[in-house]
Amino acid sequence: MGFFDKLKNGLTKTRENIAKSFDNVFTKSEVDEDFYDELEEILIMSDMGVSTTENILDDLRAKVRSQHIKTTEECRNVLKDSIKEQMRVEETAYDFEKGKAVILVIGVNGVGKTTSIGKLAAIYKKEGKKVVMAAADTFRAAAGEQLSEWANRAGVDIIKGTEGQDPASVVFDALRSARAKNADILICDTAGRLHNKKNLMEELKKIHRIIDKEYPEAARETLVVIDGTTGQNALVQAREFHEAAEATGIIMTKLDGTAKGGIAVAVQSELNIPVKYIGVGEGIDDFERFDPDSFVDAMFE
Repeated sequence: MGFFDKLKNGLTKTRENIAKSFDNVFTKSEVDEDFYDELEEILIMSDMGVSTTENILDDLRAKVRSQHIKTTEECRNVLKDSIKEQMRVEETAYDFEKGKAVILVIGVNGVGKTTSIGKLAAIYKKEGKKVVMAAADTFRAAAGEQLSEWANRAGVDIIKGTEGQDPASVVFDALRSARAKNADILICDTAGRLHNKKNLMEELKKIHRIIDKEYPEAARETLVVIDGTTGQNALVQAREFHEAAEATGIIMTKLDGTAKGGIAVAVQSELNIPVKYIGVGEGIDDFERFDPDSFVDAMFE
């Protein structure tokens, strides 16, 4: 099964949640205020959020006027295009993958952070890159062991610390190892809690200082992992972590478990942080770089 089919299967709950409503609204004869009101309700129900929904509908209204659209059926593709525009990923979004890179992965426990790191490593390994993992989330019991299992599955090296060890010291050891092995990508599992924004910021600043000193030529990426099943709470978490860590991208997990996959649209639209990777299942291959066209098509088809 290709990833689009997995994505389509994964978004089944979301699609079923909104499909009947969409079919009803697009069989209306007129593009009038009732039509826009119903669309607004459907989009908000899918967890796109009020602000994002307003942006999408403002864009749709403008296009309806400029293109002289008369029927609701013609609006369907225009609406899909408007949503895709809200989620567009810049061409430079994955530039960090082209050379040496250090990726910091953050997010609260339970969102699928460790699993995502394993799957991310597997993607890079499959593409011929040399990958090292760093188990620098030293506060959660057994986090290192869990990450080791994923390192074995992905076939990559891992550097571990001990429970309670300073995360920056684990990253330091991993940087030394990555350089010695001439690795392409070092993925660091860090900060499994939003215990205190100030503490988190200090912890990450320390890690960045060590990277600056030990591996200045490496590109830097900070990815926040959020759980798609938590809806608007995911948006709140992403905002909190972004404020603390200046995130450069989002990993959205568990989209196969939610009827409100529109949260992926809301996160990118409201925070202006691109969704870069998505997970739609438990398997190591159920994870891929984000493509807004495929996502929106899978959500509405």
